[in-house]
Amino acid sequence: MNANVSKLLNEQINKEFYSAYLYLDFANYYASVGLDGFENWYRVQAQEERDHAMLFYQYLQNNGEGVTFEAIAKPEWERDDHMTPLKRALAHERLVTAGIDAIYAAAYDVRDFRTMQMLDWFIKEQGEEEKNAADLITKMELFGGDSKGLYMLNSELKARVYTAPSMTME
Repeated sequence: MNANVSKLLNEQINKEFYSAYLYLDFANYYASVGLDGFENWYRVQAQEERDHAMLFYQYLQNNGEGVTFEAIAKPEWERDDHMTPLKRALAHERLVTAGIDAIYAAAYDVRDFRTMQMLDWFIKEQGEEEKNAADLITKMELFGGDSKGLYMLNSELKARVYTAPSMTME
């Protein structure tokens, strides 16, 4: 595997673990303000991000590449209101998408078709992640200002259950 592609994949592992850490911090915030549905949504999201990190880890391992773990930064964000984590999540997902796109571009440059094929799943996944984040913002804008609407939205988010990704790694 090309050294730059391997380096970028290693960096992505850390970014995915940071995503999990960030979403756990969002869950912690929502728990502290009594929005257990929002807490659940972000706890599930954190599980997904950890799985994404492990998919990259397994891909590198399966291809004889070493994995280097770096420190995970402390999430820093202002706990202004219930909308702040939602907007931060969308911005963060766009950042993750840009990182995956950069890995894809690097793999394309060296004709690493196996890595490009593996990344196809992540590119589709990031489209879903960005849509989900944007949809939460829209729902909060529509219903979050009304206590009954917020209650219903919170109840909807409480119903989210974790589903492990179904990607075969080679």
